[in-house]
Amino acid sequence: MSPTNFDVFIDRRDTASQKWERYRDTEILPMWVADTDFMAPPGVIDALHKRVDHGVFGYTNTPSELNDIVIKRMAELYQWNIQRDWLVWLPGLVCGLNLACRSVGEEGDRVVSPQPIYPPFVSAPHLSKRQVTQVPMTQTDGHTRLDLAKLEAAITPDTRLLLFCNPHNPGGTVYREEELQALADIIEKHDLVACSDEIHCDLILEPGLRHIPLASLNDTIAQRTITLMAPSKTYNIAGLGCSFAIIPNDQLRKQFINVRKGIVPDVNLFGYTAAIAAYEAGDEWNQKQLDYLRGNRDYLVEEINRIPGLKLDPIEATYLAWIDVSAAKLENPARFFEQAGVGMSPGRDFGNANFMRLNFGCPRPLLEEAVKRIRSALINHLPA
Repeated sequence: MSPTNFDVFIDRRDTASQKWERYRDTEILPMWVADTDFMAPPGVIDALHKRVDHGVFGYTNTPSELNDIVIKRMAELYQWNIQRDWLVWLPGLVCGLNLACRSVGEEGDRVVSPQPIYPPFVSAPHLSKRQVTQVPMTQTDGHTRLDLAKLEAAITPDTRLLLFCNPHNPGGTVYREEELQALADIIEKHDLVACSDEIHCDLILEPGLRHIPLASLNDTIAQRTITLMAPSKTYNIAGLGCSFAIIPNDQLRKQFINVRKGIVPDVNLFGYTAAIAAYEAGDEWNQKQLDYLRGNRDYLVEEINRIPGLKLDPIEATYLAWIDVSAAKLENPARFFEQAGVGMSPGRDFGNANFMRLNFGCPRPLLEEAVKRIRSALINHLPA
């Protein structure tokens, strides 16, 4: 079985897959949580086999070569020169969001974030005993973007932290340099810290666009930013738990490290092994994956917009489609589509019940079947 044949269906049932277990013993296609149904790059698989063959799986430090790889990667991809001691390795990106909320300000202070947004952006402040203000995003030229005027208006004297997402989840918006610079100006003006979730940075689908880390703009914004990245989404190794934060500010980094003590464990040795292999030898594989995902995206945008009651704007990045179902006037969209045989993420979990999020990181035949089921259900639902 070739890891670069993305049309091949790999049966994930009976593997304790979170994605597939949700609809165990049903005919519902799972297209919700953000992992793909693709086999990981061959270099990752080979490296894991070699590590297993070693046979000893004790406590593991961060491999020095992995730090070197990330430093080189930031310089080559983003012309961002980072230092080794800025890196903090984590077993997941969500714990990074929570640590950021606990690291900035005090209990009762306010955190601001966009809406709609990945659900932990809302839960992390609450779990950290912070208040949260959500700023509704705006539609511009068919793309959902953070409205900087609304953002600035929402900042209060007790606001300490901005949670930001680029590329944005959901919707896949890729922010341009001028937008990021304007955001950086607001952050500095109001003496905020930003936590920037950039986990989908290697999944830019739209030709001509590029990812720009917020902290790479200049040293001023770098000193105010916690950047979160991981190889997990790109190389489909989320189950191995390996992410990292880049924190240039010494005081902020020390606080971030301090609040994790006794709570957040270290990355396991297989996560480190997979990350090294992915970043060293996975980029050619990812280019093939991106080509495949572009095909899936183009097919999905065209077909969804042909279905009465649905609307799908262009997707610049990620494999997550943000489908507007408002015109279908469904009482419970998630249940409706599950009854049709397609399990998507409810938009209400992200802050807008008029949408559904569909994961198209899957073999094309599976996606075609999902579209077929969605079309059939809506044609039968809507009046002639």
